[in-house]
Amino acid sequence: MSINISPYMKFERPEWAMLRDSVPMTLTQDELASLQGINENLSLDEVIDIYLPLSRLINYYISANISRQLVLSKFLGKSQKTPYIIGIAGSVAVGKSTTARVMQALLTRWPEHRKVALVTTDGFLYPNKVLQERGIMNKKGFPQSYDTKKLLQFVSDIKSGKPKVLAPVYSHLEYDIIPDESIVIDNPDIVILEGLNVLQGTVNYSQQENRVFVSDYVDFSIYVDADIDLLHHWYVNRFLKFRAGAFSDPTSYFHNYSKLSEDEAMKVANTIWKEINERNLMENVLPTRERANLILSKGEEHRVNCVYLRK
Repeated sequence: MSINISPYMKFERPEWAMLRDSVPMTLTQDELASLQGINENLSLDEVIDIYLPLSRLINYYISANISRQLVLSKFLGKSQKTPYIIGIAGSVAVGKSTTARVMQALLTRWPEHRKVALVTTDGFLYPNKVLQERGIMNKKGFPQSYDTKKLLQFVSDIKSGKPKVLAPVYSHLEYDIIPDESIVIDNPDIVILEGLNVLQGTVNYSQQENRVFVSDYVDFSIYVDADIDLLHHWYVNRFLKFRAGAFSDPTSYFHNYSKLSEDEAMKVANTIWKEINERNLMENVLPTRERANLILSKGEEHRVNCVYLRK
């Protein structure tokens, strides 16, 4: 007799939707349209069934965390504010950014009116010049392409309650870090940290001397998951949409792709997926899935079919 042991409770979509427990919908369809990615068609039903219950759960966790902080403040004899960090990980093209933006919008609108900052780890990639010097431009998004020390210092400063922490800015149009530009994270209640490498640890950074990782600072983690064939399909579709849109901008790093025929563009997209994104997914991203507190499992059209919550 086989015994199925899992650290997760599985909720089919209807079961999970019931856990909303009358939490009011605070976003309109127009607002959702501004939050979704280029390759997604986010519906109000998706937010109601999936993201409202999730925001309710996270609010419970945050309230419990605040109570714990009060206990620690009493023990230490001084007050301190420690932001709650939510990590969102998953493959390229799975919809991490949309999940992050929706959660930011929902958590901001709870009655507590908490201040929610959103940061992507793209800003902590090394500049292209450095990647080129190291011969790893084709490894962009892999663990070695990130300035891990800088990212660790950032999350450490956030968790220490340091005011006005600076985060570098990444331009997807220029495909590079914007020099001398940063965003200021000023005393937030919640920080949503989104990126490929949020949950990575020892296996991914085996050469790192410091044995502290970004995931050590994350209070609650979400992994956005989908079948690899769907991810491949979504990536190619997104690439083709960018080719007709953002890539047509002469200042875009990928401007030359806009001049390709659709067949040529599909070949390029398939090659990039197979040689870079799928490889990174299998080697570095997917192995972190079971480290997450919660997994959103997507099916066709980016629709979440089931949710896995760590026991």
